[in-house]
Amino acid sequence: MARTPVITAGPEEDRSRDAALRPKFLREVIGQTEVARRLAIAVNAAKKLKEPLGHILFDGPPGLGKTTFATVLPNELGTSLQMTSGPALSKPADMLPFLTNLEEGSILFIDEIHRMPRVVEEFLYPAMEDFRIDIVLGEGLNARTISMNLKHFTLIGATTRSGMLSGPMRDRFRMHEHLEFYSVDELSRIVRVNAAKLQTKIADAAAMELAQRCRGTPRIANARLAWVRTYAASETDGDITLEVARAALQMLNVDREGLDKQDRRYLETLIDVFAGGPTGVEAIAATMNLTTDTLSDEVEPYLLREQFVIRTPRGRVATERAFQLLGKKIPRKTAADGEPALFD
Repeated sequence: MARTPVITAGPEEDRSRDAALRPKFLREVIGQTEVARRLAIAVNAAKKLKEPLGHILFDGPPGLGKTTFATVLPNELGTSLQMTSGPALSKPADMLPFLTNLEEGSILFIDEIHRMPRVVEEFLYPAMEDFRIDIVLGEGLNARTISMNLKHFTLIGATTRSGMLSGPMRDRFRMHEHLEFYSVDELSRIVRVNAAKLQTKIADAAAMELAQRCRGTPRIANARLAWVRTYAASETDGDITLEVARAALQMLNVDREGLDKQDRRYLETLIDVFAGGPTGVEAIAATMNLTTDTLSDEVEPYLLREQFVIRTPRGRVATERAFQLLGKKIPRKTAADGEPALFD
């Protein structure tokens, strides 16, 4: 089947850099090894059985490759891809252009699928199960329903919050793949491969240094590679050495742990103002003059994952690792209100 250009719709983030560096086929994907193997088996089976690929749901934190897998699979199958996002689909009619233009075996990708309204979600049920949609024409006593058959297609959904999807929606996906954070070695390979695509020479030690500061996330690795490449082109001969990488990342205020200026400011506020906690996120946000959502969605996830901060029933508490990172003296705390001491 001939491949047609990608059709996009709805508000999207600027993905031009990631699109240029994105793998084209499963064999080019670095990391997510088990997921890639299962997808390769599913693709192989679909080709041999001459059936469309089963519906797939990808979930995991931002920047780990959900969109990459969605764009790789049409290339593997030699079919077309249509893309949209959950926030762009406010009513069932918004789905009609996508569903009616589908080709046999083509793929429909919905990013942030958890943000679809429930009425759109329910409209998709017969499309996913029976490859048909029911369209209501008119209103009141004069209303009538038309059932329209669709070409067999594959729906791929991507979400950072799979728990927000309803049970009936999740159950209609044959495959549910969770994407994990990448290892430093995997990120180092990604940095080297992408530097080659950008026609930039990078030392292995520099690639490893970048990988260690990218929070296990390829999207962050690509962004920081782009900055280091810009710095190298401006300040040196364009080659990225270990010294150049360190200087560029220092200018970006990214330390060896991958923490940026905002992360360290959060820890400094928690330790210096609140004596390491426990304290509520609202109090920290007010002190930093930021919104609570900014801290909860952008700052805290990495600090919690790397155990610089823990959540307790009484609020956020800085760990010994956070004190050591900032070179602060660890206070001795005794048990209070029935809660065990953290640093006693």
